[in-house]
Amino acid sequence: MKQGDFSELAESYIHRTGYSHKVIQELTRRVMVNDESTTADVGAGTGKLTEDLIKLGFKGWAIEPNESMRKEGIRLLGNVPFLWLVGSAEATGLPDACVDLVFMGSSFHWADPERALPEFRRILRPAGVFIAMWNPRNIECDPFHKEIEDWIHAEIPHLNRLSSGSNRYTQHIESTLVKGGFFKNVVFMEDTYKVEMSTDRYLGAWQSVNDIRSQAGEEKFQKILNHIADKVGDRSSINVPYKTRAWMVQAT
Repeated sequence: MKQGDFSELAESYIHRTGYSHKVIQELTRRVMVNDESTTADVGAGTGKLTEDLIKLGFKGWAIEPNESMRKEGIRLLGNVPFLWLVGSAEATGLPDACVDLVFMGSSFHWADPERALPEFRRILRPAGVFIAMWNPRNIECDPFHKEIEDWIHAEIPHLNRLSSGSNRYTQHIESTLVKGGFFKNVVFMEDTYKVEMSTDRYLGAWQSVNDIRSQAGEEKFQKILNHIADKVGDRSSINVPYKTRAWMVQAT
C-alpha cells in the first residue's frame, strides 16, 4: 500500500468519527451563511465531514479524486444535497465564484498549497472562506491510547504520522494559508470531546490508518493490529478522545 492511496481502505472509513459540530458552527457563524449558500468539501474521502455538514444544513459539492472513496461516499450518503464529483484540491472542476465556503477535512496535508490556495480563491465568491480541519485523537490526555501510540513508535522508529493533524505538521499552517496573498484573517479554533466506540468499531478504525500501514508494511501492520486487539482485551467499548482543530481564512 502506498502512502496517500486510500483505495483499499474505503470500506473501513465507516468506523471513523466525524468532526466537532461546535467548531463548524462557531466558525461559520462568523460568515454570512444563508439558505442560498453553497459549500465545497474538497478531499471528501467517504464523506465524514460531508455528513456533518449535511446535518448542519449545508449543501454543495463533495470533491474526491479516489474512485473507491468516492463510490463509498455516494453509497453511504447519496448525491443530495451534496453532489459528488471527481476532482482535487489543485483542480476541483468547479466553475469560478460558485461557492461561499471551502472545507478540507483531514486532507489539506495531501494538497499542494501553492496550487490549491489559488484554486480555492478562484471558486470562492467575494468574502468566501476556506476552512482546513483535522480531527486527531487527543491521546496525550489518556494513558490507554498514549501507551498504544508509544508502542507503535517503538516498533517503527522511523514512523512519520503525516496525517495526524499534530502540532508538528500544523505549526506553520497559518503562514502557509496566507502565503501568496489569496487569503487573510486567520482564525483558529479547537474542541476536545470523546466518542464511545464498540470494540469492533475501534479496531475497524485502526484498519483505515493509511500512514502507519504504508510505512510499516503488511506484516508489521498486522502485528500492530494484533497488539491493539490484545490491549483492548475483553472490553465491550472504548472511550476515544478527539480534538477537532480548524483554521479559517477569508478570501482577499
